[in-house]
Amino acid sequence: MSSSCAWSRASEGGLSQRWARVPHLLSSHPMPDGRESGTWPKVCRGWRKRPDIMGHALCVCSRGTVIIDNKRYLFIQKLGEGGFSYVDLVEGLHDGHFYALKRILCHEQQDQEEAQREADMHRLFQHPNILRLVAYCLKERGAKHEAWLLLPFFKRGTLWNEIERLKDQGNFLTEDQILVLLLGICRGLEAIHAKGYAHRDLKPTNILLGDEGQPVLMDLGSMNQACIQVEGSRQALTLQDWAAQRCTISYRAPELFSVQSHCVIDERTDVWSLGCVLYAMMFGEGPYDMVFQKGDSVALAVQNELSIPQSPRHSSALRQLLASMMTVDPQQRPHIPVLLSQLEALQPPAPGQHTTQI
Repeated sequence: MSSSCAWSRASEGGLSQRWARVPHLLSSHPMPDGRESGTWPKVCRGWRKRPDIMGHALCVCSRGTVIIDNKRYLFIQKLGEGGFSYVDLVEGLHDGHFYALKRILCHEQQDQEEAQREADMHRLFQHPNILRLVAYCLKERGAKHEAWLLLPFFKRGTLWNEIERLKDQGNFLTEDQILVLLLGICRGLEAIHAKGYAHRDLKPTNILLGDEGQPVLMDLGSMNQACIQVEGSRQALTLQDWAAQRCTISYRAPELFSVQSHCVIDERTDVWSLGCVLYAMMFGEGPYDMVFQKGDSVALAVQNELSIPQSPRHSSALRQLLASMMTVDPQQRPHIPVLLSQLEALQPPAPGQHTTQI
């Protein structure tokens, strides 16, 4: 077992439950039932209110603790799971803060390398709009391993959670809210592109919302070099297969569905995905979500010019911005710095600030 992380188990009966209602963080999947085996608490240290988890009373006894970088974290509950990863809510005993522990199952050496690479991608950035990595370690589980990424916990959840919450009320994000969110997302992408990388899997479920509503990009596991020179059909097919596995279909850029034998794929795949995110903020769903859900061909749909619904909620400037991002030809799509300059000019005035017409 790696010396930097370990499970700590206690094995006494008695009080063994800890209740909390916590919003989803890193997954849109329903919260699974069940618990970690062999992690019953040794001592119950009483009850207290936890206003930072929606004001519910919690028993501060624990089902188990994990140790990462010589710090102990209390397991609270599972937040979500994907195909080969799980996300747990944990509390730092040293600081009382909540964290998300992402555990990636590594069946092969390649899985370990990909998890390490995801951690390395996080460490490249110290940016307010990119999720920071608190700690990373590799844990042995018999012949297999788990890669653990300790990440900040965002109680507001994702941008998609917010879009759905508003939609349930018959509402949408206002244009001012959209412009502020879009600016933060663009700044995060600008930082990624400046390092020579592209995110490649931008979507509303991969954008967290901070306490002040600021967007924070997460899930850097699909990041790769921004500019890829494709030379030959074999390389094109390899990249196409990679995109099919790592880039969400309804947010995937057209050039990744059918990669040409001799072409350049660059960071503007993120600009297309950003356009899909903008569309979702404007209309409550991605432009190709229904195409995918109905079983129709997204690959075919993205080759045609997007029809943007008319709505009195949106200015012509915002619609034009969306149309520029959703340009099928990647060479005609704007780069992020161009979008940033346009967005900065469109930003709503700060609270209390007055505008003067000339």
